[in-house]
Amino acid sequence: MEIKEVTERTPVLIERLLEVWEGSVKATHLFLSDREIEQIKHYVPQALEEIPNLIIAAEESGLPVAFMGIEGQKLEMLFIAPEERGKGYGKRLLQYGIENHDIRELAVNEQNPQAKDFYEHMGFQVYKRTEQDEQGGFYPLLYMRLNG
Repeated sequence: MEIKEVTERTPVLIERLLEVWEGSVKATHLFLSDREIEQIKHYVPQALEEIPNLIIAAEESGLPVAFMGIEGQKLEMLFIAPEERGKGYGKRLLQYGIENHDIRELAVNEQNPQAKDFYEHMGFQVYKRTEQDEQGGFYPLLYMRLNG
């Protein structure tokens, strides 16, 4: 597994990360309908272009299988291809982000308990809950901070 910071965001890379995003969301965001996923998908390429720090995890062939986006000290996104879940990509990415970008905060959908459990395992604790997500949808968010 190789972790690398992306400086050049090519259309081919964005398309592959969009595939990773969609597969990950369909596997973990079971509270979203297919229609909602398709609506959100339209905004993902722009988010990938604009996030200040985009970091990918690639398999030996160089194909990205996971990625995260960081702004300031906040993890904004972390997605793993569904067939690669449970192989340590999320842990390695998050550790890299904590060590190299001083990640201290994140928000996670309350309806995604696997993600919440993962972040708690990695040392984050919930400090705030909202009824709506940041786009105004009725998907409660849990805001988490890194202990220590």
